[in-house]
Amino acid sequence: MSGQEAKSRQTSTDYTKPYRPFRVALANRAGRLARKAGLGGRLDVDRIIDAARRKTGLSDFGDEWFREPLAVLVKSINEEANLTTVGYAVQRSRIVSALATRLLAERLISQHPEILDLELGRIVLITGLQRTATTSLHRLIAADPAIRSLKAWEALNPVPLPRETQGNPSARLAAARRAEKAIAYLAPEFAAIHPLAHDAPEEDVFLLDLSFMSQSPEAMMHVPSYSEWLEKQDHTRSYEYLLTMLKVLQWQRPGRNWVLKTPNHLEHLDVALRVLPRTSVVQTHRDPKRALASFCSMVAHGRGILSDRVDAREIAAHWVPKMRRVLERSIAVRYSRSAGASIDVSYYDLLKHPIDELRRIYRCAAIEFDEASERSAQEALSGDVKDRHGKHVYSLGDFGLDAERIDRDFEFYTRVYRIPDEARGLADV
Repeated sequence: MSGQEAKSRQTSTDYTKPYRPFRVALANRAGRLARKAGLGGRLDVDRIIDAARRKTGLSDFGDEWFREPLAVLVKSINEEANLTTVGYAVQRSRIVSALATRLLAERLISQHPEILDLELGRIVLITGLQRTATTSLHRLIAADPAIRSLKAWEALNPVPLPRETQGNPSARLAAARRAEKAIAYLAPEFAAIHPLAHDAPEEDVFLLDLSFMSQSPEAMMHVPSYSEWLEKQDHTRSYEYLLTMLKVLQWQRPGRNWVLKTPNHLEHLDVALRVLPRTSVVQTHRDPKRALASFCSMVAHGRGILSDRVDAREIAAHWVPKMRRVLERSIAVRYSRSAGASIDVSYYDLLKHPIDELRRIYRCAAIEFDEASERSAQEALSGDVKDRHGKHVYSLGDFGLDAERIDRDFEFYTRVYRIPDEARGLADV
């Protein structure tokens, strides 16, 4: 697709009819017929664990505390998610891969216990509501050669694969390229919503996924019982495992300082700040009317990859109250800590004055913003072309929402952080 064709292409808002490549449609149809005959269509925890052990040739997971969240997730997928045949295959592959990573990590740490003693330097932790420029900011900071980030190929396989030599992650790079092509095949519009690249900085939510305790499943699927269970849990152990995996990555490719990013952290800032050392929080802010509409659209497109049943109003009914609760919780955490530990970044200021905002962030994190930092950021900005992969189209009405309701329900948030109404022409978005 040419640049001009991409810019003229718009994402669909007919969420009830997800795009299906012909071969995928055939596979799903065959799967439906098989399920009617009582064959396949469900995930089984023990079989999945056995598959991970066969895949790696390893058996020792160490502490198997992850079994409970995995069991809750699998039960919810089987009973509530309404996945297609391909959807089940994708989820099974993801879970097997996560378990294989845990097996490989357990062996690596037993061979190199010094990994657990590594220091990560200062951590810049970017979070905020989804669709508030967290990705753009993440990529700007990650462009700095002095700051280490998680790459997409590392997110998919953070531990060296069998037969991979130290310092040569060719197998993992190849796997990430295949994954990138698979997403483009299954959902060609998705790149217009969230850019994906095998070697780009990626969210560390992938590392939380290894413990089966993150927002990823409820973003990809209709899993309300899992979501309800997850909100009641202590997430300390999943963040401790996140820290362990960061040390595994630091051992492979050292960095002086780190930048992390995922909206998932907004829900658990207290845990993140308690577990992760020398961390400064960067929270991005945008008019929630725009952020929520954009995010609900992203969820609808993502769910359409795995299921034929995408209910736009159900998505909003789940995520709007959840985001309100997450923001209320994050405000309580933010105001319980010293102001020096965190900084707020306006979506609109970041668009207009990105270098000035970067200087503020670096100052907060006690990291030097030198000429190399500015030069790398400028280069990243020059390569960031709006609507390169097409235009993301969305509206509150698509999800049964209206501006007045969002203004009312999120007034506590917009008031605390003085967030302007985007409809008044503050930015071309």
